Amino acid sequence: MAKNNNKKGFTIIEVVLVLAIAGLIFLMVFIALPAMQRAQRDTQRRDQLSGMMTQITQYQANNRNKIPETQKDWNDFITNYMKAGGDTFEDPNGNEYTVKMVPCDATSGKGDCANSAQRNSTDFNTQNYEILVVVGSTCDGEKTVANSGTRKVSIVYKLEGGGTYCSNN
Repeated sequence: MAKNNNKKGFTIIEVVLVLAIAGLIFLMVFIALPAMQRAQRDTQRRDQLSGMMTQITQYQANNRNKIPETQKDWNDFITNYMKAGGDTFEDPNGNEYTVKMVPCDATSGKGDCANSAQRNSTDFNTQNYEILVVVGSTCDGEKTVANSGTRKVSIVYKLEGGGTYCSNN
């Protein structure tokens, strides 16, 4: 009489293989998740800065097409336009933005105004939530370039995921 050794179940190799595949899937998710979250926060920042540009246009409509001229004027603009009605003007991480006005030398006609301002600003980074308002400039991709129009302004923000966001009126 012969014994039948047909046992049902998985071999150790099959179990290890399934666990290895599952581990790789979890690893890919945990690597991709922070990058997706950074991209989502950067999208929120772009939307907020587009809203700021809309408010600058509104300010110009209310003030004979002028833009705020001093740092104090920009601070008042943030209070009266960006925070009007109890709104907040915060980064997606919950930290309040700071706005720094930087004039652009329109006589040179070359160079990146915001980039030179960034080099002169030790705190221009995503940790300090600083928005550069470059007066007398327009955007050329991520760069700002001098524009002879005194009513032109660019807003520049360094994004968490890399690169710089630039928008102008």
